Amino acid sequence: MKPQTVGREGVVARLAREVESTGLVAGSIVMTLQGEMPVDALAPGDRIITREAGMAVIRDIRKKEVTCDMIAVMAGSLGHTRPDRDVSLPADQRILIRDWRAEALTGRKQALIPARTLVDNEFVRLQKDVTVTLYEIELDRAQTIYADGLEVVSHITAEELERAA
Repeated sequence: MKPQTVGREGVVARLAREVESTGLVAGSIVMTLQGEMPVDALAPGDRIITREAGMAVIRDIRKKEVTCDMIAVMAGSLGHTRPDRDVSLPADQRILIRDWRAEALTGRKQALIPARTLVDNEFVRLQKDVTVTLYEIELDRAQTIYADGLEVVSHITAEELERAA
């Protein structure tokens, strides 16, 4: 006999739902080998700066319009010039944090966490059900890229996210 567990879903299914609404908002500034460029101007074949490899080639870039929770982050609220301007991110977009927040939230010196985890209702605020245009940057594998002065994860699959957790 199999147990009848109500309200539970598999880890990969939950993560797949989370990564559905991730990406960079139109106008986000990404560090490339040619300097800073808006995400809307990037194309497959462009080379961007990554934390892990130094450089990666964009394999695909997908534009999508979604309605999702967004996180508004005030300039400088995550460290000196982090971000370097006021930005909005999807609530489930993973951000690399390397300060006291990582230690407090995960017990580690650095952590990839969903933007929603940083909400403090003063400098980092939740905005419910916002319709936005997002760009997913696909590389050979998920990597940390630099956008608007933040370290964020490029497009990531649920399976990659489960392995990283």
